[in-house]
Amino acid sequence: MAGESSVKSVRGMNDLLPGQIETWQRVEAAVREVSCRYGYREIRTPIVERTDLFRRSIGEQTDIVEKEMYTFADNNGDSLTLRPEATASCVRAGNEHGLLHNQTQRLWYVGPMFRHERPQKGRYRQFHQFGIEALGWAGSDIEAEVIAVGERLWRCLGIRGLTLEINSLGSVAARAKFRDALKAYLSEHVDALDTDSQRRLERNPLRILDSKDQGTQEVLDSAPSLSDFLEKGERENFERLQRLLTTVNIAFSVNTRLVRGLDYYTGLVFEWTTDQLGAQSAICAGGRYDGLVEQLGGRPVPAAGFACGLERLIELVTLQGEETPIQSPGVFVAALGDLAELEAIRHAESLRDAGIDAQVNCGQGNLKKQLRRADNSGAQVAVIIDDESVDTSTVKLKPLRGQGEQSTVPTIELLAAVRSITDLSD
Repeated sequence: MAGESSVKSVRGMNDLLPGQIETWQRVEAAVREVSCRYGYREIRTPIVERTDLFRRSIGEQTDIVEKEMYTFADNNGDSLTLRPEATASCVRAGNEHGLLHNQTQRLWYVGPMFRHERPQKGRYRQFHQFGIEALGWAGSDIEAEVIAVGERLWRCLGIRGLTLEINSLGSVAARAKFRDALKAYLSEHVDALDTDSQRRLERNPLRILDSKDQGTQEVLDSAPSLSDFLEKGERENFERLQRLLTTVNIAFSVNTRLVRGLDYYTGLVFEWTTDQLGAQSAICAGGRYDGLVEQLGGRPVPAAGFACGLERLIELVTLQGEETPIQSPGVFVAALGDLAELEAIRHAESLRDAGIDAQVNCGQGNLKKQLRRADNSGAQVAVIIDDESVDTSTVKLKPLRGQGEQSTVPTIELLAAVRSITDLSD
């Protein structure tokens, strides 16, 4: 109805427009190439899952479950949630379809996730993640492989300057002992903690280690260290991982305060960060989650993986990498007259059959206007067809990017002529 305001996108959920999408496609192609190189296979899970899946996996007392999930009741009264992450979905699918019964699986995924956060640069309510899940392997060798996948992706995309930090959270038992010791220590300094840390003290004190508040960090300087609570085997595995990373020339540092915001992590955790994107420094994070498969109803299966935010990764690619070419047709076909339009469509289809991208002028217009459209399309050459061309079975070829002068060629030589003046090929 006239006078009504236009409908706009939901806050924090963004359109990806032509001119932007080419970089996304380039990154997604690199994701596929690198994942396949390590033997990972793609899995696609639903965007909507039962809410209980995330409550059981991520944890009732995490920020994600408490206040960030998009949860609703469907027409049957079932509680459903737009997935805030994909690891739980991959494990659910593995259990449901028998992929983990006496089997190992290397899986990768890419797609949209949803969290109701305050939108800011690099953090949106609909965001996209690439991730890998290695299901069925215990030990530090698979952990080193998971990290190596990320390292190779950065190199493939030409990204430099990322910092890798690693830590070991230990077993559930070791972490419980550390949790009690940390809670007892912080309770003696509660007044010096920031508001969020005070709130977390009773329910999830390990998350205080991740606080960015300067005063809280000063309190943590004298706090117990998780590494002191690791069992001998856990320390040895963590040390072996460090030797493996050194062997393949992956630089890292140990950060004993590194924790993850999801309850299912056990043992190794890691994070790649950058100082080039402001406050949103984390690019990719992951670790080991050996208890999750059993927690979601399967048999005990060791597992490790990571998730990478594509919005931040693509921002880094844009800042550091080579400019991604805009998608353009190789050939623009201009048509002057009714018969010429028929011939234009026929020749364009022949060029496409030969593997050449061709765009046909639509909407008529004089030659000057059509050539302007051809130039704006980014095409390398314009094929011009008019009544004379139809009568003589010829076409005119006009190079648009400085490859020579306009010429007239027989229509049967069109494909060869196009290829002779461009770098187009099958």
